[in-house]
Amino acid sequence: MDDFMIRAVLGGLGVALIAGPLGCFVVWQRMAYFGDTLAHSTLLGLALGILLEITPIISIVLVCFMLALLLGLLKNQKKLASDTLLGILAHSTLALGLVTLSFLEGFRLDLHGYLFGDLLAVNHIDLYWIYGGGMVVLILLWRSWSALLSITIHEELAQVEGIAVHQMRLLLMLMLALVIAVAMKIVGILLITSMLIIPAAAARYWVKTPEWMTFLAAFLGSIAVLGGLSLSYFVDTPAGPSIVVMATILFILSFSVSLIRE
Repeated sequence: MDDFMIRAVLGGLGVALIAGPLGCFVVWQRMAYFGDTLAHSTLLGLALGILLEITPIISIVLVCFMLALLLGLLKNQKKLASDTLLGILAHSTLALGLVTLSFLEGFRLDLHGYLFGDLLAVNHIDLYWIYGGGMVVLILLWRSWSALLSITIHEELAQVEGIAVHQMRLLLMLMLALVIAVAMKIVGILLITSMLIIPAAAARYWVKTPEWMTFLAAFLGSIAVLGGLSLSYFVDTPAGPSIVVMATILFILSFSVSLIRE
């Protein structure tokens, strides 16, 4: 197998293993639109990284973190609905990123690759970020698992039991920001959230416990990565969208089986 395909497989599997467990919380807490907002902001992070001549993935992580903190602070305000606020920030940061890129004279950017992913161009530094960031996220998720699950099931009861609800929610947002930042190159800005949502949504029809759902979501995400890369390699389809198509097929199969069972 060619070196670029080995790196693509490793990068894709790394993202699937991180996105599966974290995606379960996105599904349980209905944070899909929040994930989209963070994903859109990665273009602004990329543009600022190029403009300031720093490693783009560092600027992307910083912008995602700042946006996650801002959303955490604004979450409890009453003057604007949450979905409206998310919509404003998502499209504003995307537009601001495009405007910033227009100021970079003489710089040619593969915008299509960033919007829809360029998994076949993953290099060793990208792999270090994916597996390093992934280890941090998985350790944080493991240590805060009980608290996050408690606020997912019943937020008020968790608060009564002494769990720092707001801090836990902020931690979840920051973990989500980190995963989206490191996964941008795999499936692109416009499709990142799909890797969080679709495998988790497909897994919920097969298991009865939250723990098993996280394992199955990571497994289904890995199957989607391998299937999508195979499709890209043999049929010459775009890698990122092919992975999302395979994940969608897995979801349709799971959903259909659940309907037959009923």
